[in-house]
Amino acid sequence: MRWWSAANLVSNVGTWMQLTVQNLLVLHITGSAATTGLSLAVQAAPGLLMGLFGGAVVDAWPRRLTAAVSQAVLGLVAFVTAALVAFDLLNVVSLMALAAVTGLVATVDAPACALLGNDLVPPSDVPSAIALGSVVSSAGRLIGVACAGVAVGALGTAAAYAANGLSFLCVTAVIPFLRPYAGGGGLRSYGGGGGLRPCAGGGGATAAPDPPAPRRERFSGAGARDGLAFFAGRPRLVALTVITAVSAVFGRNYGLTLAVLVTGPLAGSSQDFGAVATVLAVGGIAGAVLAGRMRRPSVRAVGALAAAGALLQAVAGLSPGLVPLLVLVAPMAVVESVSDTAGATVLQTDPPPGMRGRVLGVWRTAQTAWGLAGPPLLGLLMEWAGPRGALVAGGLIIATVIGAGTLVHARRTASRRTASRQVPVPPGDVVPVETAAVDRAAKPVLSEDLSPIG
Repeated sequence: MRWWSAANLVSNVGTWMQLTVQNLLVLHITGSAATTGLSLAVQAAPGLLMGLFGGAVVDAWPRRLTAAVSQAVLGLVAFVTAALVAFDLLNVVSLMALAAVTGLVATVDAPACALLGNDLVPPSDVPSAIALGSVVSSAGRLIGVACAGVAVGALGTAAAYAANGLSFLCVTAVIPFLRPYAGGGGLRSYGGGGGLRPCAGGGGATAAPDPPAPRRERFSGAGARDGLAFFAGRPRLVALTVITAVSAVFGRNYGLTLAVLVTGPLAGSSQDFGAVATVLAVGGIAGAVLAGRMRRPSVRAVGALAAAGALLQAVAGLSPGLVPLLVLVAPMAVVESVSDTAGATVLQTDPPPGMRGRVLGVWRTAQTAWGLAGPPLLGLLMEWAGPRGALVAGGLIIATVIGAGTLVHARRTASRRTASRQVPVPPGDVVPVETAAVDRAAKPVLSEDLSPIG
């Protein structure tokens, strides 16, 4: 896990080096903001259209091989882009083609790498592993943005793409040496389907060669549909999707809302917004560290934290100056980071092992949808209400939706309990309470049918 985390830190640094210069490069080549936006849409489109199939691939193919190949292909794309930029050969057609390939490969790479990291630790430590991934991602972003300025200033724009290519190869080189965790509970995590199977002898925490892969479903369109059906029939996953979607659309685009607030009504400078962005990043890291201590996060906890962050956002929109804004942004970033990390833990641990790739594929499709729809909707809200109004209204919308969902769930739970107490007993039949309890306990049921949304 330490090797995997170190490799992912390098990869995140390279990714943010590339992202820092990418939009400016595209705008320089095309000379059109509309074409720049189109390139982003082309890269995002595979996630919207092919996310279900990407998740099905992850469930059907060996996970380590899938992650290694996808990382290598992404590295090759970065190297090709670097060469085209260095020799001044990058044009709109090649740019769109490379963007499409990147987006397509990412539909497989993202769920494969996410689940591969979980295979390296005991099941009880998966929440901590996911939190560590969030810390690595946030740290990589801070370091990558700083390194981009140095590399581009010294070696040119192509250096950022070349560094990203090298970072992908770093991950590819580490993957063959990773082994799934074999722990004292007598369970072994298989590298293919990600499931847990008994292992002979139990024993301590040792890294062992991969055992023969368990039977995996063949990749097919039906498998992708099964993932969608499972996701739609799982109330806690649907609730998590609603919470995350409304939070993403109305609450997490701080690069837009807070930038306009600081440079507009608060009359601050770009350096002032840089201070706000730094507080957001540090708060995100602190929140991810705190989230790692949550052993069994629930959707109810995710919703409560998201609502608290939304209310802090609404208050932040009324800040009279930069200092009060910084004071509010710090806890807001911490709370929202804990909520996001806890939500990722629920998403990656709630489904059965053989279904997790497809569930992440469904999630990627939904995430791409609200990622594309969110900025335009938020822009319209800012046009209508201004930056302060957008922050306040967005925060209240998030808290209201979460509160309404909690109330509906509480009423449904109460009605189910009331109905279960009023089951009629035929005349003449006497069923002792103890016997009924034993019968219910002995009857095999699916855990999904009994588990509450939290």
